[in-house]
Amino acid sequence: MQEQQHDADTCKGEFYVAAAKYWDRIPPTVDGMLGGFGFISQTDIKGSTLFLKSLFELKNPPSRAYALDCGAGIGRITKNLLMKHFKRIDLVEQNPKFLEVAKISLEKYSSKIDQYYPIGLQDFCPVANKYDVIWCQWVLGHLQDDDLIEFFRKCSLGLKNNGVLVVKENITSSNNLEIDTEDSSVTRPMKCLKFLFDKADLICVKEQQQTKFPRGLYPVHMFALRPKIHCSELVNDA
Repeated sequence: MQEQQHDADTCKGEFYVAAAKYWDRIPPTVDGMLGGFGFISQTDIKGSTLFLKSLFELKNPPSRAYALDCGAGIGRITKNLLMKHFKRIDLVEQNPKFLEVAKISLEKYSSKIDQYYPIGLQDFCPVANKYDVIWCQWVLGHLQDDDLIEFFRKCSLGLKNNGVLVVKENITSSNNLEIDTEDSSVTRPMKCLKFLFDKADLICVKEQQQTKFPRGLYPVHMFALRPKIHCSELVNDA
């Protein structure tokens, strides 16, 4: 049993090391962050903006004090989306090259940036009760299922009572898990992602598909999630 566990831990470690090595080879540009599809960035931000604005119209909306950008890369989402809606933002990104470019890009907005966390999401733990919105986009495929569930649970603790965890990810059309050995990631089907939400005691309060992306790309969906315990508290307070 111990030997099997050791083998599993070794495979997991190799999964994360391979992803880190892949991103080390990628240039710190918008095109690099989006896998050669930098031209979709503006369309992506427009879709995210509409979704985020809809969250501020929920019955118990998140406030606009603090956001967290997970897998922040060079700060594309912070600069073009979160900066316009929140007073303060933290960024977490494990690649030091990307983080340095983000710092330069966001230098003139330094009054709005609080912390840069140079760490992988599998090892990151948000400060408790700090965030109104935690934004995770095109990064969760780099977490294995058990680590993703644990990450979601940590995010739940990092949210304020009215807070929302946003997941924006590719979804497979095949209903099967699809593995990319080049960048060491997985793309999950809808049923798998929703199963993981449930395992992490999260409830989806709003879901929307990104529109106007080129044909041939994975469908992209946005999910607004709240911890089940927060949802029951909000109902009781209503």
